[in-house]
Amino acid sequence: MDYEEFNYGAMTREQQLSSSLAFPVLMRKVYLWMTLALVITGLTAYYVASSPTLLFHIFSNKLVLLGLLGGEFLLVIGLSAAINKLSLLMVTLMFTIYSVVNGATLSVIFLVYTAESIMSVFFITAATFGGMALYGYFTKKDLTSWGNILFMGLIGIIIASLVNMFVHNSALQLIISYVAVLVFVGLTAYDSQKIKKMMLQAPDAGESMQKLALLGALTLYLDFINLFLQLLKILGSRRS
Repeated sequence: MDYEEFNYGAMTREQQLSSSLAFPVLMRKVYLWMTLALVITGLTAYYVASSPTLLFHIFSNKLVLLGLLGGEFLLVIGLSAAINKLSLLMVTLMFTIYSVVNGATLSVIFLVYTAESIMSVFFITAATFGGMALYGYFTKKDLTSWGNILFMGLIGIIIASLVNMFVHNSALQLIISYVAVLVFVGLTAYDSQKIKKMMLQAPDAGESMQKLALLGALTLYLDFINLFLQLLKILGSRRS
């Protein structure tokens, strides 16, 4: 995330008071937006999976599927790159659209895995994510050094996944999933602490900081979704 840096020590006492009042407001918005996005994604995925017509149109036409995946990528890039130029309303709308599109593409999991295993893995993910988010929020240890390590791990996962698309090695896929779980567990704590530090330095709860709070929500949302998908690959029960 490309967050702006604020010098809390250089603020006036009035600005510091405003900042301290803004912090809980902004943190609530981060987790509220993240939760709402997960609800939208889950409901969309279930709705699409329950509609044979929608499933057919999405997954029988490669152009439609590639269009949706490309749209997701462009929405994330657009949000991150143009966050300062867009209005809060537009940023919120883009985040909502992304949640819907991501839900449509994730609907395929209902065709691959049983509903029971999807629900159980979701709760496991929620517990794991919650625990690591709390660790990142409350720990006094500086997790900044984790950033480069986790980023390199993420690059390694992407490269290994691309290679496995050609070799189709189930053992390699399992290894990738285990490594990915460790990476996204670490990213959850790292991002949680980074967002907290940013919000602590926020001078107010104005529109510009609310947009950054939404960007933080997007980051945690992606951590959750990716952790869920990797745990599903490891623990999910496939349909017979």
